[in-house]
Amino acid sequence: MESSKDANVLPSSKERLYRPSPALVHLLHQALAMGNPFTSFSFFFFFFFTAIWLTSASPSPSVTLTLIPANSNLSPFKSSPSPPSLDQINAHDKARLIYLDNLIAKTDVPVGSGRQFQQAGNYLVKANVGTPGQTLFMVMDTSNDAAWVPCSGCTGCSSPTLFTLEQSTTFKPLQCGAAQCRQVSNSYCTLSDCHFNMTYGDSSFEALLSVDSLTLASSTIPSYAFGCLKSVTGTSIPPQGLLGLGRGPLSLLSQAGTLYQKTFSYCLPNAKSMNFSGSLRLGPVGQPTRILYTPLLTNPRRPSLYYVNMTGIKVGRRTVNIPPNVLAFDPTTGAGTIFDSGTMVTRLVAPAYVAVRDEFRRRINQPVTSLGGFDTCYSTPIVPPTITFQFDGMNMTLPEENVLIHSTYGTTSCLAMAAAPVNVNSVVNVIATMQQQNHRVLYDIPNSRLGVSRELCT
Repeated sequence: MESSKDANVLPSSKERLYRPSPALVHLLHQALAMGNPFTSFSFFFFFFFTAIWLTSASPSPSVTLTLIPANSNLSPFKSSPSPPSLDQINAHDKARLIYLDNLIAKTDVPVGSGRQFQQAGNYLVKANVGTPGQTLFMVMDTSNDAAWVPCSGCTGCSSPTLFTLEQSTTFKPLQCGAAQCRQVSNSYCTLSDCHFNMTYGDSSFEALLSVDSLTLASSTIPSYAFGCLKSVTGTSIPPQGLLGLGRGPLSLLSQAGTLYQKTFSYCLPNAKSMNFSGSLRLGPVGQPTRILYTPLLTNPRRPSLYYVNMTGIKVGRRTVNIPPNVLAFDPTTGAGTIFDSGTMVTRLVAPAYVAVRDEFRRRINQPVTSLGGFDTCYSTPIVPPTITFQFDGMNMTLPEENVLIHSTYGTTSCLAMAAAPVNVNSVVNVIATMQQQNHRVLYDIPNSRLGVSRELCT
């Protein structure tokens, strides 16, 4: 991954916290110029303790949370942890792509009956909801806004751990006249309370829109709006809830106000590392400074998604031949490229994928097989070329670990990319979690930019 100093890069935490004000510096210079040792000494201590007070009075708005792969040894949901199989990955991503396609089309079409939206590709964060706090492990989702948790009395919820709303002294259902009720899709009123319906994967649910405190590590948001799940149909709802990190009004970034300054990053561990976790960093402090950025784009059809402009793709040193219109951002159709935390392997629109796949096969020059929905697999060990995604302002070069996916049985390895499933009229390229692993991906909303740098995520 290329990196360089950028004039627009956020200053480091030390630069932000310890830089004295010009007024204090001027006073110290005046004292030293007087030549009076006592005055100079007094001003020095005034300057010193004032700087300490200012530092302690301005606590960092940033927190770092552990990101737990849902099917790792660290997950509370996995009874027999193991890396996801190629079939599981393919099933998960097919459902996820249909879900994303429905978001862009603004439709609510559930996945076909019997198709499970696998939890394999999810990453969990520990949150405390209510007063006193009740611990839940919620799925991080950058392509969603609203949060929801399974609540006491829920029918169809899969987790034995539910949020017991009766035990929270700060829980409150939102009324139909609340602003948040107008911000959530498919809302309706029961008596005076605001409810909403939502489709997610192969599932649908009904929720009571509520507010309560949400605590992430050391920071608390006192009146956080979320869906309190009352009934669930289907198998794909995250067992203990979902935390939306999109750009909409009900997302964590919006509801936190200035707390995290609408800035966050994450680092995802290698999917094969069953004992490693990643990290979710909320707020500008502690974010990487040696990082390249690409502008974030806004699609009015789905303003919450994180669109970027991909201009080309290289296999090794060769730029593959992809017509520019195939990758172009088009706000009228929703076409373009997004970064997503819920898709496991990168999905490209068919012409782009075929061009990348054919050049990859040409470089390997070995017999090709297919396995588990992947069409470029090899039964003998190979040394793959790097693949580089080219964006406005930055390149993201993928080493072998981000290019190949391995079968859980035997020695077969496959190109860890695919075209969108045939039953999805997809116009979106999705940069997925396997290609993001061991990268720090930084979302800087105030400056409308997304940055990527290599980092060992453990």
